[in-house]
Amino acid sequence: MNESILITGANAGLGKETARQLAMKRETKRVILFCRNQARAEAAKKDLEVKTGKKIFEIVMGDVTDANSVRKAVEKIKEPIDAIVLNAGGVVGKTAAKSTPSGMNQLAATNILGHVILVEELIKRDNLRKTVLSVSAEAVPGVKMLGVKPVSMKTSSVDEFVAVLDGSYFGNKFNALQAYAYVKYAETMWTLSMARKYPKLKFVVVSPGNTKGTQAPDSLPPAMRFMLKFVMMPIVFPLMGEMVHTLDVGAKRFVDAISDEQYKSGVFYASKQGKLSGEMVDQSTFFTDLKNTSFQDNANEAIHHFIN
Repeated sequence: MNESILITGANAGLGKETARQLAMKRETKRVILFCRNQARAEAAKKDLEVKTGKKIFEIVMGDVTDANSVRKAVEKIKEPIDAIVLNAGGVVGKTAAKSTPSGMNQLAATNILGHVILVEELIKRDNLRKTVLSVSAEAVPGVKMLGVKPVSMKTSSVDEFVAVLDGSYFGNKFNALQAYAYVKYAETMWTLSMARKYPKLKFVVVSPGNTKGTQAPDSLPPAMRFMLKFVMMPIVFPLMGEMVHTLDVGAKRFVDAISDEQYKSGVFYASKQGKLSGEMVDQSTFFTDLKNTSFQDNANEAIHHFIN
């Protein structure tokens, strides 16, 4: 039972819908909306209160791409939290080279930097009780129909992960969706390393699957965005079976994973191989690099190369 939950990127899409579903659970007493835009956060809070009939939502302001912003946000969280949903992120950044003050490029910082700091600072303060859910994607083991190849690093060494996170790994051949898969691989491996480091906490990785009604396509290049939003999502995917689902289904994956004991710590759950919806399974059964503890630790060390 999770009485208090924090959700990053909670003002729209999957984050907001996850907040709504969790609020409808009888045991939930507090939902923290971790957002970077005050006006959007306030609007989301008001809408959630209307939709749920509950006044249990709080706002904590923080920008997950800014280490200092996240640290200041953590200082405002005085009471322990049962669970965290690390939802903020997406396919952002048009080039590999655009970096943040941390040294990570925009894509990596948006998906990883603040989440790692948030979790580790809360643990340091003994303010995290039970569960961390890290959001990943089927892109990691590959999505053939979208042209996304499985992540395939030469060694998964610390240096190779560092190159992924600062963008140099991709050189001049930056494909945002393919790079996203590598960044999510790094985030996933960090989460799995944390599961071993903190066995009393549950660290679980989940993909929301191919979900309609999110802002995910908005950061893609124009041609890819048009194809995904107006051809693949409404026409192609529904004809193929287990390839797309609605916002409430995607969010329910998160809610189930933090609430249901069948979802175990140290496991990455996503759709069956070759699918983007339907039943979730342990991805390590067919993407075996996930089981490599050295790779997990290398990702952890590489991320901390950018955290002072």
